[in-house]
Amino acid sequence: MTSRIEDYGIVGDLQTAALIGRDGTVDWMCLPQFDSPACFAALLGSEEHGSWRLGPESGGECTSRGYRDGTLVLETEWDLPEGRVRVIDLMPPRGDQADLVRIVEGISGSVPMTTELRLRFDYGNVVPWVTQERGGLRAVAGPDSVHIDAGVTLTSEGVADDAVHRAHFTVGPGDRVPFVLTYHASHLPIKPPVGAVAALRETEEFWRSWIAKSTYDGPWADAVHRSLITLKALTYAPTGAIAAAATTSLPEEIGGSRNWDYRFCWLRDAAFTLQALVGTGFIDEARAWRAWLLRAVAGDPADLQIMYGLDGRRRLPEYTIDWLPGYEDSGPVRIGNGAAGQLQIDVWGETLDALHLAREAGLETDQEAWNLQKALLEYLEEHWDDLDNGLWEVRGPRRAFVHSRVMAWAGFDRAVRAVEEGGLDGPVERWRAVRDRIHADVCMHGFDTERNTFTQFYGSEGLDAALLLIGQVGFLPWDDPRVVGTVDAVQRELSQDGLLLRYHTHADDRVDGLPGEEATFLVCSFWLVDALHGIGRIDEAVALFERLLSLRNDLGLLSEEYDVRTGRHLGNTPQAFSHLGLVNSALRIGRGVTARDVESGVTERVAVPAAAPASAPPAVPSPEEIA
Repeated sequence: MTSRIEDYGIVGDLQTAALIGRDGTVDWMCLPQFDSPACFAALLGSEEHGSWRLGPESGGECTSRGYRDGTLVLETEWDLPEGRVRVIDLMPPRGDQADLVRIVEGISGSVPMTTELRLRFDYGNVVPWVTQERGGLRAVAGPDSVHIDAGVTLTSEGVADDAVHRAHFTVGPGDRVPFVLTYHASHLPIKPPVGAVAALRETEEFWRSWIAKSTYDGPWADAVHRSLITLKALTYAPTGAIAAAATTSLPEEIGGSRNWDYRFCWLRDAAFTLQALVGTGFIDEARAWRAWLLRAVAGDPADLQIMYGLDGRRRLPEYTIDWLPGYEDSGPVRIGNGAAGQLQIDVWGETLDALHLAREAGLETDQEAWNLQKALLEYLEEHWDDLDNGLWEVRGPRRAFVHSRVMAWAGFDRAVRAVEEGGLDGPVERWRAVRDRIHADVCMHGFDTERNTFTQFYGSEGLDAALLLIGQVGFLPWDDPRVVGTVDAVQRELSQDGLLLRYHTHADDRVDGLPGEEATFLVCSFWLVDALHGIGRIDEAVALFERLLSLRNDLGLLSEEYDVRTGRHLGNTPQAFSHLGLVNSALRIGRGVTARDVESGVTERVAVPAAAPASAPPAVPSPEEIA
């Protein structure tokens, strides 16, 4: 059986990653990139679909584990009657080839150890041809080749799809037994493997020197820095893109079909990513991310996609593979993402908002980049009121989603400010008129005066956690009664044990067109932290933030969702959106708060002025006024 989602740790080399369970087993690893086919796919099936166990012969979960301070080097320890042993896992930042390094260290006593290696290319579908070569194993299948260099002799057992390579050995105090898995294209010559001990030292130095650039010194530094390291681990270094997660098809409901491939880069994350990077001092990473963004959206603005491959490619065809049953039989397993072809009007606004944020942060701009933004605005001017699929990528009918139109407003607002405050050129009067027309339209058709809340889409009976962003993007001030009413309504109606759903899947005749349910969505709960802070409920915001921190696994990682009924993580992991939410909430609510304040529960010192009472909202403009 595979582990619980929250039981996995991650190591990576800034181009791909491996997920390792508490029993020392690698159950997921794609080579050579995040979105390449997996060579270890037990996460979505069983060990026969590819896994690599390295641990005590007696088996079982570890006694303790953790990352070495300030690094992505994972240490897993077992304290057994026979003695104590440690496994160190790491991936050196990518050079010419991808390397997974595993080092067994004896600490005390004499511990019998075992390793069981099952290599399966193409998501567990292809058993490679394995030969003894250069003191280790070489596995080849089509374009893929892996070399295993081991400090002990690996023996081959089984045949065909049951092939496994094992070793049994014993370690005592001070013993070190290294294993290095190296990937390269099968048509290229094998290069010498990295030295395990040297790779460990260099990898530690890399991560510690990187996180030392952080300027965050607030009360939640450990959590923020771990999230920043996780976001860096999800970065595809050649282009600067950030994968939404390292996995595909981990379910939003055990046994359900809401299983999606997240190994791509979403434009929706752009502004949140820049806020997190700029806010913590990682200007080079912010610059690389913006450069990726500009390359990805270049071309006809009508062809803008919501997501792209990590290298910027557009075609991400979605298909299912039937030989993998899915995590805990939650099928189907999907490769690619059909949502790439959806219309989501908000991405134009989010892209323009992100590029405005980059300008405000002092990142240099040029006329070509501004010309591209003007072209995006020209398209948005004609299409802001198109029906779309919304930011949650619903697969039901297109609607007039409120969040989509709020972000369209934000795109024009940032353009107006770029001219008025930044001295850039553009038809500012026309942009201002469009901005005001969108604002009036949303206030007229997207606000329920009886319930004193904005709704998920025009005429909707349901709510959407993305409505919490209305105050954050400046569509209305935080103390506007309509904003306060919306925060109250979202918190009241979408809450499950204090955490937020994205929306009710059953609302409005199943708005997303999908069967089943889902758990609370972690980034939405971080948005609630921000919104509570915005409307002046500071203590409540801090309490919720600290509860969210408690949901991280023992390594400080978050997946996409959290099931309050079972206490389990759900969805793809680790999830960039969740960690971005954590960093940005810490930046927002931590201004002026010290660690001592948090420990003592005293946070009033950063309270903003109390919001206006949520009484009757201001009058909504008439259709004649909108026209």
